[in-house]
Order: sequence, then structure tokens, then C-alpha cells
Amino acid sequence: MSRMINFRAEDELHARLERLATLTGRTKTFYVREAVVNYMDDLEDIYLADQVMDRLESGAETTYSLDELERELGLAD
Repeated sequence: MSRMINFRAEDELHARLERLATLTGRTKTFYVREAVVNYMDDLEDIYLADQVMDRLESGAETTYSLDELERELGLAD
């Protein structure tokens, strides 16, 4: 199932999409979808990493070194 998403594009972006669509015979929707699909992984990584960093900086989340983890699991030599 697919859902419709609407957004406002600045005139320059709209003109660029229009030109690309005209020159290639594809739709503006095709290119917007391609851009979102190709950039979504990066956006998730960036914004989710920011949330983790906020939790680390506030002390709400802790990290452990590999040595600490190995000792905790009884894997240290």
C-alpha cells in the first residue's frame, strides 16, 4: 500500500524538478520518491545518533569499553 505525502517546494526546487522531469520523461514524483528513498537511511542515522548523544551527555545512557564488557561476560584473559 502506498500513501500520498504533500509538501511545499521552493520555486527553485520546483523548477529543477520540472526541468529534470521534462528532460527525462519521468515524473516529478518519481524523483522526489527517489530522493527520499536514497536519503532516508542517512537521515535516520543522523537524527537517531543525535538522540543517543543527548542521552550520553545527560548521563541517561552509559557506554562500556570492550575490556569492561569482556570482564563482565567472563571472557577476559
